[in-house]
Amino acid sequence: MYRELKQRVFEANMELYRRNLVVYTWGNVSEVDRERGVMAIKPSGVPYESLKPEMIVVQSLETGGIVEGHYRPSSDAPTHLVLYRAFREVGGIVHTHSTAATAWAQAGLPIPCMGTTHADYFHGEIPVARFLTAEETEEGYEANTGTVIIEAFRGKNPKHTPGALCSGHGPFTWGKDGAEAVHNAVVLEELAKMALMARQLNPSAGAIPNHISDKHFLRKHGPNAYYGQG
Repeated sequence: MYRELKQRVFEANMELYRRNLVVYTWGNVSEVDRERGVMAIKPSGVPYESLKPEMIVVQSLETGGIVEGHYRPSSDAPTHLVLYRAFREVGGIVHTHSTAATAWAQAGLPIPCMGTTHADYFHGEIPVARFLTAEETEEGYEANTGTVIIEAFRGKNPKHTPGALCSGHGPFTWGKDGAEAVHNAVVLEELAKMALMARQLNPSAGAIPNHISDKHFLRKHGPNAYYGQG
């Protein structure tokens, strides 16, 4: 019933693996079908080398209950569900522990927009969500991880900044589907490396001027965008 959706999610997960953004089982990709009210996600703890399309788990977007599949969904599934419910324009989500992005998360620092490469994909800094409180952790760790990401996006457009860091944890990215979310995860990791190297070379280096950041983002994503052939 959900074969095409599961195939897309399988392929997106394998692209994450091919791009060397995951080690062992450290990551997952999901995609939502809003018309049918379901989310498909990688099963928990299954090595990428063993993953098959039929292993992808389909869950109800409303309740999180398993609609199709014989495996337990990723332990991060509640985070994905919370984000899908809040960010209606999002169709795919990725979570990794990619090295450079996770280093920024462990430092508790947002990734500043230090160059035009960053500005081409993310409008402004990539925010870092706060640590959960002890009560939030006990109440529902994974779901509340989504909640603090949403909190970090107050006043921000998640479509213009398609990713965030979670303090002490790692990055989440999103897009119109699983494939675009993976693309943004690859980009975020490269931006994290560039920013880290720039700060090592010049510890006082800051963000590029807003007018340059805005120009690069809007020429690619704005109402009068002229980048590319589309």
